Amino acid sequence: MASSVSSLLRASRSKLSSSSSASLSRTFARASPRRSLGSSTAARSFASAVPRWSHGVDWRSPLGLRNQIRAVAPLIERFHRRIATSATENPFKGNLTSLPKPGGGEFGKFYSLPSLNDPRIDRLPYSIRILLESAIRNCDSFQVTKEDVEKIIDWENSSVKQVEIPFKPARVLLQDFTGVPAVVDLACMRDAMNKLGSDSNKINPLVPVDLVIDHSVQVDVARSENAVQANMELEFQRNKERFAFLKWGSTAFHNMLVVPPGSGIVHQVNLEYLGRVVFNNEGLLYPDSVVGTDSHTTMIDGLGVAGWGVGGIEAEAAMLGQPMSMVLPGVVGFKLSGKLRNGVTATDLVLTATQMLRKHGVVGKFLLIYGDGMGELSLADRATIANMSPEYGATMGFFPVDHVTLQYLKLTGRSDETVAMIEAYLRANKLFIDYNEPQPDRVYSSYLELNLDEVEPCISGPKRPHDRVPLKEMKADWHACLDNKVGFKGFAIPKDVQGKVAKFDFHGQPAELKHGSVVIAAITSCTNTSNPSVMLGAGLVAKKAHELGLKVKPWVKTSLAPGSGVVTKYLLKSGLQKYLNEQGFNIVGFGCTTCIGNSGDLDQSVASAISENDIVAAAVLSGNRNFEGRVHPLTRANYLASPPLVVAYALAGTVDIDFEKEPIGTGRDGKNIYLRDVWPSTQEIADAVQSSVLPDMFRSTYEAITKGNTMWNQLQVPAEKLYSWDPKSTYIHEPPYFKGMTMDPPGAHGVKDAYCLLNFGDSITTDHISPAGNINKDSPAAKYLLERGVEQKDFNSYGSRRGNDEVMARGTFANIRLVNKLLNGEVGPKTVHIPTGEKLYVFDAAQRYKASGQDTIVLAGAEYGSGSSRDWAAKGPMLLGVKAVIAKSFERIHRSNLVGMGIIPLCFKSGEDADTLGLTGHERYTIDLPSNISEIRPGQDVTVTTNTGKSFTCTVRFDTEVELAYFNHGGILPYVIRNLTKQ
Repeated sequence: MASSVSSLLRASRSKLSSSSSASLSRTFARASPRRSLGSSTAARSFASAVPRWSHGVDWRSPLGLRNQIRAVAPLIERFHRRIATSATENPFKGNLTSLPKPGGGEFGKFYSLPSLNDPRIDRLPYSIRILLESAIRNCDSFQVTKEDVEKIIDWENSSVKQVEIPFKPARVLLQDFTGVPAVVDLACMRDAMNKLGSDSNKINPLVPVDLVIDHSVQVDVARSENAVQANMELEFQRNKERFAFLKWGSTAFHNMLVVPPGSGIVHQVNLEYLGRVVFNNEGLLYPDSVVGTDSHTTMIDGLGVAGWGVGGIEAEAAMLGQPMSMVLPGVVGFKLSGKLRNGVTATDLVLTATQMLRKHGVVGKFLLIYGDGMGELSLADRATIANMSPEYGATMGFFPVDHVTLQYLKLTGRSDETVAMIEAYLRANKLFIDYNEPQPDRVYSSYLELNLDEVEPCISGPKRPHDRVPLKEMKADWHACLDNKVGFKGFAIPKDVQGKVAKFDFHGQPAELKHGSVVIAAITSCTNTSNPSVMLGAGLVAKKAHELGLKVKPWVKTSLAPGSGVVTKYLLKSGLQKYLNEQGFNIVGFGCTTCIGNSGDLDQSVASAISENDIVAAAVLSGNRNFEGRVHPLTRANYLASPPLVVAYALAGTVDIDFEKEPIGTGRDGKNIYLRDVWPSTQEIADAVQSSVLPDMFRSTYEAITKGNTMWNQLQVPAEKLYSWDPKSTYIHEPPYFKGMTMDPPGAHGVKDAYCLLNFGDSITTDHISPAGNINKDSPAAKYLLERGVEQKDFNSYGSRRGNDEVMARGTFANIRLVNKLLNGEVGPKTVHIPTGEKLYVFDAAQRYKASGQDTIVLAGAEYGSGSSRDWAAKGPMLLGVKAVIAKSFERIHRSNLVGMGIIPLCFKSGEDADTLGLTGHERYTIDLPSNISEIRPGQDVTVTTNTGKSFTCTVRFDTEVELAYFNHGGILPYVIRNLTKQ
């Protein structure tokens, strides 16, 4: 026995390189109390007394050798099996190159792309080069192979073939709405590992995880100097249990940083502080890359960091060291030329680009922005464009690092030495773009060009971010929306009531609302509050309006929620915050508020006037999302606009205005005041930015970011590594995903005689599937909470209760604007229970089906699941018993999430949908999927039959072999657990 073990270890040492042994050490051993040696207690007991290279066997003690070998034998055998199928060393170790410092010594070593001496690399888009570097650095011929590297190098030919590659991001980013369920899942996975007799400490992030608590603050208090403190106190009252859970996670799991509430919006904090651009990990240099559980993770692409949103389920697998399987994407080259005209903002640019790119078609692709116009765009402008990648559909909108990036890094407090290292590394590895040098031709899958001179002021709405409206056409477009039938651009208001005036009393003063009256005006969201030019521009509009005697009506709910404390500092230094306060835009908190649906209640008098008179009230916000029901249940029209325009619309009090021809108000001298009278010039804004935005503001803000606040620091959390679930909790609940789980995967399965739970048209968003905002008082979720003693005032939001599967299952398809064809035009969160014909809440109907042992499916149109990367939009349907979704097309992340929860995504053939096939949703559906996983191929056709005799062909959207493996195991998390348990 000793001889065989010795032979194994000699062979291992001769084969394993340092890079592959680091990977295998995670499989075989966890060499610290927080990352323990392995599942063998005996192995752990003497691990600290032996050399690290000994793999836990004390070779110095012959007397105890036999017992020690017996104790670790099962572990050795598993290690041996892994070695037999695994690479022995990184085949690219010869490409490891030193990066010298200018003054002597070295910054570190890196895997050099130029040393490959392959001319194809020079033609690769920068974003693909980042994938290539990751593949080379992580190549172990097991998780990442030389064949994968060759696919990426040959991107020009292989990308059109939809080939699969693995990708290992450098880190993972979470916010608390999506972070809480991720940590819940990790805690639950620890329990599952424990029950299966394996080491629960294997469930630990293996890459850095940053979690920023930013989605829980609501605008309960507005127009008050005390708003920040008051809203934070209410935030902690509502979310104390969630926050304590996250604080427990920050101590129970290693490699996890939790940024406390009140610090800012996750993407702005990522841009200004967390983003590394280049990692220096114990002397190994490599590009920063990140996947996040929020679709707007793409904002970091503006900093030259490859990042995009994934489902929480995928993120958890990435945390646990699993490579992400992805289709090698095409790259759209987006060339910018010219310069923005005077008075045109970055928001106008991104809304224009969003509409343009959606029309071109960039879904599932990387967008790479370049061209002469880059010199005219600040880093914050670039981040604004990158942020809205989900709205134009690209996986990411990438800006390669250049001199502007380096200047921003210095502005935001990164040290000179760090910036020097970043520039030296990126230049040496052909990842830096220098616009002062001639630019060689690069290959893109398709090309698009925008002259910045052509961008004009605009807004988007009233229901989708890509429905751009030029400001000069807004009044006409609004009246068309009133006339049009109900849809994305219509409200179907009869002509004879379009001029209706609802008069009411607002705290003792007369007030009135009409169709189009603005009742919410919010400077909010990651998209714009990280951009000093538009934030200071908003302050200048407020200042000019104040000086002319204009004031926002008191019944307009105005708010300002900056993305970080830096914004407060430069607004105060510029002297503009006081003018924003004068117009009611007091700071209400530091986090994602109105844009995520945390707009808070409207004043009761305003709410009653809207409801009783059926007014189409409007919200104007500087956000990125304006889907139905998201901002507030009572604002049917929601428009995205730049922060300065948010102030302007608040002053006008209506969206029913032509700013070129109509005044926004009357000045104190009785004269009409027009938008042009209060609009700042580009130079005015530039001067304010230059004098008010300083590096020390960033340094002082982020030096204190992890210190928390009094309320956070007072939270007491247990020290145990396994979470103690409280069955009475309505916030944190142990999910049922792993109950009854065994080591044997359930295997592939089709669907037989399933009922249609819901029948949808196009553009069903994750907000429709799993709303984040208000819990309606009559909903199944409300009933559940009331039965457990939770009063309506303490319901909080669906987003804040994502740690409780019971609430979230009841909140699935609970959007009050849901349009389900089974209801024949009725709008709301209900469906028809087909066997009885009863109209029920979706959750109640699903429970009926489950109780009868009947599977269900969902029929849908195009773009099913568009919107935020919301894992509950897949988890919820799974808990309701949905086995498959048949749609015309899927949003990228949501389709992947469905697979991750074991739900089959199917696409109708081109030109077909439920309507063209004559499907009503009253049929029963059988999906003929092979029961042997080896007989299923990514993208193959399957037959769907109904009990009415109709039969049609669909494409099964398992896009990679890895997704097939997930499906075979019943989802990605059971797959990870079974694999970790075997190790």
